[in-house]
Amino acid sequence: MKLKEIVFATNNKNKLRELREIVGDKFNILSLSEIGCHDDIVEDGSTFAENALIKARYVKEKFGYDCFADDSGLEVDALGGAPGVFSARYAGEPSNSEKNIDKLLSELSDKSNRKARFKTVFALIIDDDTQFFDGTVTGTIVMQRYGCDGFGYDPIFLPDGKRLTFAQMSHDEKNEISHRGIATRKLIKYLLSKD
Repeated sequence: MKLKEIVFATNNKNKLRELREIVGDKFNILSLSEIGCHDDIVEDGSTFAENALIKARYVKEKFGYDCFADDSGLEVDALGGAPGVFSARYAGEPSNSEKNIDKLLSELSDKSNRKARFKTVFALIIDDDTQFFDGTVTGTIVMQRYGCDGFGYDPIFLPDGKRLTFAQMSHDEKNEISHRGIATRKLIKYLLSKD
């Protein structure tokens, strides 16, 4: 099987950029808009894996492309794993990273346990075969924003063993250790094994 082109079921420019940086020239990654999909795919699953699969199936069934989709989020121990699958919409619709961070910092203001983890799950559909790949990075939620790069909760997430938040790191530094970087490398390894 020669797989050189595959759809990443997202229109999130930040996720797309990160993934293309990690993948390099191994595959041509197409976004939803590049295949003419401008639909708002409803993610109503209760887990990252369910949401990822909903998006991948939608694209495969409606557009016929081999594709993969991800769902990612932040889980905070002191909040019982919240925001979890609601990470992007934590402060309500429409999705707003600054408001999400404000809400999270407010809810953690009286908490001493600030342990958290970022998780990503990819669902990949090639022909009739479905595979899942995941990545997790553990860390701590800091007291205020640091750094202006990255996106989402990056300015307040300090990975274990590091002195910089995700938002203070270069793209390469973040991709090396991030949840999405880990999951992407598993995905690429699988795709290359099919090649």
